[in-house]
Amino acid sequence: MRLKYLFVIPFLVVACAGPVATSTPLPTETATSQEIPTAAATESTANIPNTGGDDVRTYKIIPEESTVSYSVSEILINKDNKLNVAVGTTNAITGQVQLNFTHPEQSSVGTINVDISTLKSDSGKRDQTIQQRFLESAKFPNAKFTPTEIKGISATAKEGDSINFQVTGDLLIRDTTRPTTFEVTSQLQGDTLTGTAQTTIKMSDFNFQAPDIAGILKADDETKLEFKFVARP
Repeated sequence: MRLKYLFVIPFLVVACAGPVATSTPLPTETATSQEIPTAAATESTANIPNTGGDDVRTYKIIPEESTVSYSVSEILINKDNKLNVAVGTTNAITGQVQLNFTHPEQSSVGTINVDISTLKSDSGKRDQTIQQRFLESAKFPNAKFTPTEIKGISATAKEGDSINFQVTGDLLIRDTTRPTTFEVTSQLQGDTLTGTAQTTIKMSDFNFQAPDIAGILKADDETKLEFKFVARP
């Protein structure tokens, strides 16, 4: 076996957003469905190829041990313009990855789905405002990351190595899809695949405004997205 390791990526998504790694406005797409796929649907992901004859193993994300979170800076106007970092987290995540131990470069990641209506911060009022007025996650609960390219995975990686690489794909939030790249660090130990994927996006790129409530607070347009995952066969 040439490789006893590889990755599964994130997704995610958010309730407040940070910088996309591009300075040129990108076209948007309208989602046709906002339902989280069933487990059966997730297992038959279209972008995972059929590599008959190879040693290919499927690793599924364990929601109870994984998290997707956003973090965004905000000015608390009603508290003497105090700077605060709002963080919201959920483990309502589905997804999988196929590791090809015969041809590591052919390993693939399926679509990562997150129910962003379940994001929780330290403030119930913030969560409700995000769900109803800004992110509108009550109306658009399903965020998706569909990987299209993986770069930087070494064919000489060994089990237990910490591997850094990039995953680029289409990120859907609300009714808008944008090309997005996650920086990933991952490790395979025994039958457990773990890792962290991070990126930064802008809320305005996904067709909604950062929270701005007169006399109370003003949030930054940028947000950091982080996906901490655990996956097993």
